[in-house]
Amino acid sequence: MSFRQAYWDEPLLLEKRSAPDDRVDVADLVPPNLRRERLGIPNLPEHEVVRHYTRLSQMNFGIDTGFYPLGSCTMKFNPKFTEELAALPAVARMHPDQDEATMQGALRLLYELQDMLARIAGMDAVTLQPAAGAQGEYTGLLLAQAYHRDRGEERHQVILPDTAHGTNFASAGMLGFEIVEIPSKDGRVDLKALEAAAGEKTLAFMLTNPNTLGIFEDRVLDIAEVVHDAGGLLYYDGANFNAILGRTSPGKMNFDIVHFNLHKTFTTPHGGGGPGAGPVGVRGPLEPFLPVPVIGLDGRGYHLNYDRPKSIGKVRAWYGNFALLVRAYAYILRMGADGLREVSDHAVLNANYVRHRLQGVLDVPFGGLRKHEFVASAAKLASRGVRTVDLAKRLMDFGYHPPTVYFPHLVEEALMIEPTETETMETLDGFVDALTKIVGESPETLHGAPHNTSVARVDEVQAARDPILSWRTAKARGST
Repeated sequence: MSFRQAYWDEPLLLEKRSAPDDRVDVADLVPPNLRRERLGIPNLPEHEVVRHYTRLSQMNFGIDTGFYPLGSCTMKFNPKFTEELAALPAVARMHPDQDEATMQGALRLLYELQDMLARIAGMDAVTLQPAAGAQGEYTGLLLAQAYHRDRGEERHQVILPDTAHGTNFASAGMLGFEIVEIPSKDGRVDLKALEAAAGEKTLAFMLTNPNTLGIFEDRVLDIAEVVHDAGGLLYYDGANFNAILGRTSPGKMNFDIVHFNLHKTFTTPHGGGGPGAGPVGVRGPLEPFLPVPVIGLDGRGYHLNYDRPKSIGKVRAWYGNFALLVRAYAYILRMGADGLREVSDHAVLNANYVRHRLQGVLDVPFGGLRKHEFVASAAKLASRGVRTVDLAKRLMDFGYHPPTVYFPHLVEEALMIEPTETETMETLDGFVDALTKIVGESPETLHGAPHNTSVARVDEVQAARDPILSWRTAKARGST
């Protein structure tokens, strides 16, 4: 596939020539202390604004543009019918402060979604409030802490395998818990290391299964026994739930707490910093501690239940990001049990197809089949002066988003590839052919990549440590 990304020397909206402000007499409508003399935004015709954002979109890459094998992020296609449902006036114009009697349909949807997610995960109860997977982790750890305190125990250690997602470390760290990292053995949890780490201080062990190598932790029941024998709780990071839908569940693996990434598993849009949803499911003993309110049903109808004395309280405003919950609800209903099972079947098949086709091109440490993703290594290319980042950047010239790189850290020069279930065989073959060609290209070509994108290589360290996230910051630094 040939690919040429658009490039526009597009100024900020504030830098465009503005018409004079239209004067609007609001003296009878707005109190004096709330009036402004100027809006502080340019007065532009509608078509200029549309062209501005369209040009910016043409310099971007998204799941609607092309293949996006970003490992562990599950960048699968977001079906448009759920977008249409979320845009319905009955959804988009609802106000969270409406009286319960006027939003019975919305409360029924939330109530039924709680039940659906609980059954899918094998849990007893679910809260829909957390606004993202990471906040779900934060909420789950608060629930674990409340559970232990209710039993008269103060536990502060969170155990994590070296394959864990970075957010696991961040969530535990933000709550001030002591983090104990244990090594893997042959790509899986080292049981002896876990046994040595678990004890009376263990609050929880956070585990992703399949893990970030795409390997299923087949001794998960032994892991659960070790953690429970120590009095701790087993936490399921739902980031890789896409691989086991309909096949097994965190409940069957004896997990106590699970967070869902609705954007990964149930095709709601990835937030990119915007609204997300990270519901949390728990076993019965942890149910009293769920955030308030929970959605209840009695003889009068659906209602918001705040009468929960052991609750950890609220974790965000109102009741969750409703429009995203609507999308997940509609997707689950449309897929049904058989459809969700096919999701994991195809996700695992696609990952192993790509892995098989890349044999001889890149190494894949740790043998055996993978689940929905796998981690290849470009370490053998080091003798030619080529690194993983060179392959990733060059893939953009062929119209493919780069895989996740340099994670997990236990694989040298890692590329984490997750095709997802929504891609066709033709797309997968095109990606493999492109990557195979790239591996054989000269170091000079690779070091200069990408060549066909609107922006070449950027200083990623500076971008991470010193981001420009608003026009005010951009203007202050004199850049565009």
